[in-house]
Amino acid sequence: MNPHGKFREYFALTFFVLIFALAGCESPSRPPEQPLVPVTVAEVQEYSGAEGVNYSASIVPYQQVPVAFKSAGYVTSILQRKGVDGRVRNLQQGDWVKTGTVLATVRQSDYRDALNQYKGQLEQAKAGAEKSNQDFGRAQALYKANAMTQSDYDAAKAQYDSSQGTVATAQAAVAQAEQSLADCEVRAPFDAQVLSRNIELGALVGSGTTAFTIGETQTVKAIFGIPDTVLSAVTLGKKQAVQTETYPQSFMGQITAIAPQADQKSRTFQVEVTLPNPQGLLKSGMVATLVLGQARLSVPLMVVPISAIVSSGVGAGAGAGTGDGTKTFSVFVAEHDGEKDVARRRTVQPGAAFGNMVAVTKGVSVGDRVLVNGATLVNDGQAIRVIQ
Repeated sequence: MNPHGKFREYFALTFFVLIFALAGCESPSRPPEQPLVPVTVAEVQEYSGAEGVNYSASIVPYQQVPVAFKSAGYVTSILQRKGVDGRVRNLQQGDWVKTGTVLATVRQSDYRDALNQYKGQLEQAKAGAEKSNQDFGRAQALYKANAMTQSDYDAAKAQYDSSQGTVATAQAAVAQAEQSLADCEVRAPFDAQVLSRNIELGALVGSGTTAFTIGETQTVKAIFGIPDTVLSAVTLGKKQAVQTETYPQSFMGQITAIAPQADQKSRTFQVEVTLPNPQGLLKSGMVATLVLGQARLSVPLMVVPISAIVSSGVGAGAGAGTGDGTKTFSVFVAEHDGEKDVARRRTVQPGAAFGNMVAVTKGVSVGDRVLVNGATLVNDGQAIRVIQ
């Protein structure tokens, strides 16, 4: 073999061995560090204010009235509105109406015929009264000239008085017939929302039949009952917040009525809170809740923001729950670990709510920093970056 060829093979083998040896001496690459989770915190506080009691209330319109027919007959028309599908339909619940709007009518021909008949009788009575007036005028002249006996004069005067009475009766009949004709129409007594419709075209209705139920809903009332032990917590004109399960925000109203005596069955006093409702969010029949303050707490409680509470099965840092399937509740506390902050999970038991704060027992101390935003994004012991 050529000595130069053997040298080239030896040199190439040595080069590759050196390359692999250098590669083996290199330190393994480190995984990139995970970015710190940004969180906001709030300190655990001590609360010793007023302890409130929740009450359930019903939302009702500020005023609600049935609109009924006074004249009987067959329903010939119902106010028309354009529906969401673009088709014209009869007035229905949820529609708004203005004061004086004609909502429905019954057949008017019978009442119009009666009115014409009474008008004819009135004209006839007026003609008779005019003749009696002329006869009585002549009788007065003759009586003064001693050309008419007393009995004839009295008869003329009686005829005159009777004719005047006949005219008055006919006028009253005409007025009544005109009113009956007008009562064929059912009108809205005030600006309101239709709560229900109880008639259909062609239906035979009697006098007093309710055609619609309407209510003023741009202002509503929350009605609830309280025992006499809480009467001192409500006063006329006092501001009162009301909440519903439908909306996250509270509705601020004013106590406008307190019953002077208790209900005979429930032994509670009815209280009304009047609430402005310009957007119509509060619907008639909704169930609302409100809190009335009683006495101050006998023992101060530790409270944290409601948003700091996390339950099992929620978020990265939630607990696993208990063995019987019930949920456990936790908070995450920001603790210093050397030069960084870490999140530590603490099991707590939520208690009563006081506004946006909730009472907790065990697991935390006054002054601890609990995670308010970001609690569902961390795990126990995970490094965090406190931005507030």
